[in-house]
Amino acid sequence: MIEVKHLFKSFEDKEVLKDISTVFEDGKTNLIIGQSGSGKTVLMKNLVGLLEPTSGQVLYDGRDFVSMSKREKVMMRREMGMIFQSAALFDSLSVLENVMFPLDMFSSMTLRERKKRAEYCLDRVNLVDAEKKYPGEISGGMQKRVAIARAIALNPKYLFCDEPNSGLDPKTSLVIDELLHSITQEFNTTTIINTHDMNSVMGIGENIIFIYEGQKEWQGVSADIMGSSNKRLTDFIFASDLLKEMRAVVINQQNHQST
Repeated sequence: MIEVKHLFKSFEDKEVLKDISTVFEDGKTNLIIGQSGSGKTVLMKNLVGLLEPTSGQVLYDGRDFVSMSKREKVMMRREMGMIFQSAALFDSLSVLENVMFPLDMFSSMTLRERKKRAEYCLDRVNLVDAEKKYPGEISGGMQKRVAIARAIALNPKYLFCDEPNSGLDPKTSLVIDELLHSITQEFNTTTIINTHDMNSVMGIGENIIFIYEGQKEWQGVSADIMGSSNKRLTDFIFASDLLKEMRAVVINQQNHQST
């Protein structure tokens, strides 16, 4: 579990995060959503230590990441997996070598053990047949799956995903969502996904944090969104006319059932 307590972040005189307190739960897909510029990316960067908060705490199973020494933070990051928006694969390395990279850097496994672990991770994302190919030889969706395999290679307790569906078609996005959700459940991972994808929100949003102008505006599960009375949330989620109509139908059905 990751717990955030009274987190503030400012850049010079601009306050970007304002007193955010929340909990990201184990074994669940925790989604951070919000408009561009709302502060959700800054929040994730504070969680993984790419930015230092102005004040507040980030507790990993009770351990305050903010107050850790540099050495302690390095050790802590070994428990984290990260999937970047662009996949961030090494073009000069094969798919298998990309997945082996964190194992080569941080594990004490033998070469044979590292190769076996990387092959297992590729099998988990249905990419064993692509292990000898290079990133430039596979599709964007396959690159994202390689990034997921690399992120879980060290069997992390915490998995961070920055816009994992960015640039993907709807069908491939669903594949990525289902994969992240199943991995989260299988390994009881604390998974945090920063996303704009409303299909992800409604499909795998087990714990959703909505950030508005640097503050936590709302928190709940996807099932609560349809009937939410929070106008800022509903304006963001149901931006299109079609989604507004779908929400109106659901609310009418709920009202009809309650009478």
